Amino acid sequence: MNRKKFLTHLGTTVAAASLVPNLISCTQNKPKKIRGLKNWAGNYTYKAEEVQFPNSLEELTQILKGISKGKALGTQHCFNDIADTQGMQLSTKNLNTIIELNTAEGFVLVESGIKYGDLGKQLHEKGWGLHNLASLPHISVGGSCATATHGSGIGNGNLATAMQGFELLTPQGDLLWADPQSNSDLFYAAGVSMGALGIMTKIKLAIQPTYEVSQRVYENLPMETLKDNFDAIMSSGYSVSFFTHWLDKNINQVWVKSRVDALGEIPTDFYGATPATEDLHPIKVNSPINCTPQMGVAGPWHERLPHFKMDFTPSNGDELQSEFFVARENAFEAIMAIEALHEKVSPLLYVTEIRCIAADDFWMSTAYQRESVAIHFTWKPDTPGVLAVLPELQAALQPFEGRPHWGKIYTLPANELKARYPKFDDFLALKEQLDPKGVLNNTYLNRALEIS
Repeated sequence: MNRKKFLTHLGTTVAAASLVPNLISCTQNKPKKIRGLKNWAGNYTYKAEEVQFPNSLEELTQILKGISKGKALGTQHCFNDIADTQGMQLSTKNLNTIIELNTAEGFVLVESGIKYGDLGKQLHEKGWGLHNLASLPHISVGGSCATATHGSGIGNGNLATAMQGFELLTPQGDLLWADPQSNSDLFYAAGVSMGALGIMTKIKLAIQPTYEVSQRVYENLPMETLKDNFDAIMSSGYSVSFFTHWLDKNINQVWVKSRVDALGEIPTDFYGATPATEDLHPIKVNSPINCTPQMGVAGPWHERLPHFKMDFTPSNGDELQSEFFVARENAFEAIMAIEALHEKVSPLLYVTEIRCIAADDFWMSTAYQRESVAIHFTWKPDTPGVLAVLPELQAALQPFEGRPHWGKIYTLPANELKARYPKFDDFLALKEQLDPKGVLNNTYLNRALEIS
């Protein structure tokens, strides 16, 4: 199918100017240009020739149509080169407004650069909320969805699953609307696409009435308890996270976040773990001042579902991150496979977090058609050490077909990734149609998808 027929088949294709909201006027000044940005953790310096910060969809479209290589840049929270390019980075930082809040139909339409922390506060003030948030609120909606970023909760899908539709800007300057009812292939391919198919400019998210959440922490859960009780423990709250250092066959902390409107009896004997007596940081030696309140103190959803406060530096800061997703039915076996490597993993580690994510249908989602458990590693800033242990770690998870988080550090080759994503070839075929000149290709995609 040629490009013209393909775009007609997809549906709505409009001139860029016709869909620009009147909320932001096109600046008459030249966009700000810089280069040599680092990612949030400081472990990666982008090699892009320059970075531009368009202030409107018109500017973004004009720039993208005029370059041979480019890549969208969000809040720079990825730990690898996924958002890098040999050409120009296009930051969505200034595309950060709420376009429409439609309470009658239950959605909010936003520009893709808005941060979840800012969006959450504005929604709550108007009496509305989202289904879930990641562990930190400092990340953009567009970048989070594009990498299948997630929170926790057996019944909670990743952040992309809140999307009811989105507008995609292709490298040719076409604007395509995708939702599950129309253009479903485009919706499920481009919704989690690592920025390979285009730039999401507007995103329609499902909302619900605002709600309160309380958070309690339990310490020293015996790891062996997970063998027969993993699902029960993970179902003890709306969102549950395990933290461990792999030092003593214990889950050092269990964070249980419960919706106040569905709060049951608070257990005193929590599967052998003991209630914490004070607020804790996941890395216990760190001060909890930047963590969201615990000890059962209820608060708005956007101030409890993340682990870290919007107004503070998230997580540890100077760190590396990796994460692997396995089927939830294999959770205990996968955890024990990593525990067997504890002597190699622990010296490099700040902490591991273990979370649950519901299955979804996004082609390149780490939870694609699989109820999943994510095993996350917050590493010390020792890149050679981490790269040395990752092959062993990945080999230990190979029997469970561990899928790596696209925005974190891993070393799995494309042929292994392909075997773990049933729609891999369909995704590549759609990419060829939407970006035939490879404008959005970069070193990361060349490596992960074997494209050039």
